[in-house]
Amino acid sequence: MTDDAAPDLRASDADRERVAGILRDAVAEGRLDMAEFEERLDATYQARTYGELVPITRDLPAAGVVVPAVSLSKDPATGSDWPGRIVGGEGTSTWAVAVMSGFQRKGHWTMPRRFTCLAFWGGGEIDLREANFAEREVEINAIAIMGGVDVIVPPGVEVVVRGIGIMGGFDHREEGVPGEPGAPRVIVTGFALWGGVGVQRKLTRAEKQRLKEERRREKLERRNNGEY
Repeated sequence: MTDDAAPDLRASDADRERVAGILRDAVAEGRLDMAEFEERLDATYQARTYGELVPITRDLPAAGVVVPAVSLSKDPATGSDWPGRIVGGEGTSTWAVAVMSGFQRKGHWTMPRRFTCLAFWGGGEIDLREANFAEREVEINAIAIMGGVDVIVPPGVEVVVRGIGIMGGFDHREEGVPGEPGAPRVIVTGFALWGGVGVQRKLTRAEKQRLKEERRREKLERRNNGEY
């Protein structure tokens, strides 16, 4: 179908979802900033015809192809990506130290089988949301003395906390949540003296954006249905 083949034909929900998928890819690749992304996404869910959808992605990689052409189609959603994130090897790094300073391990990195860190009058962050894992079971040995270490894990990961705190503590709130099939198991051990080791479970930025889009879409659908 070309740009002017049938611009007045009504677009379906599936057509709008394909365009939204292209926009998500574009913002992830840096082709759109967040302001442009949100503006185009709003226009996508408000579009009624193919003619209204075409301009939204005309300057993106799928330029010149109108929904629902095959080149605009998103690949079907696959199952869990956990098996692909357990990659073996030694890991990106195996230790970190913060003395009156700080350290971070975040983004795309490989968590080793055992990671040891020390925070003395300082702080550290170990973010596993976008990490790969050397093995299915990994251990973080955190020592916090008058300082703190924050461990951030994504949903689906099993967490076990075995640390010891003296006038300090280890956060056990994320324990007991069953892991997804094939997901890593993260064991947090160590020692906290006048300090603490926290464990938080957070979504990635991409997942937060996906949920935001779903809420926006539901709101638009309710408005279009006259619910408010």
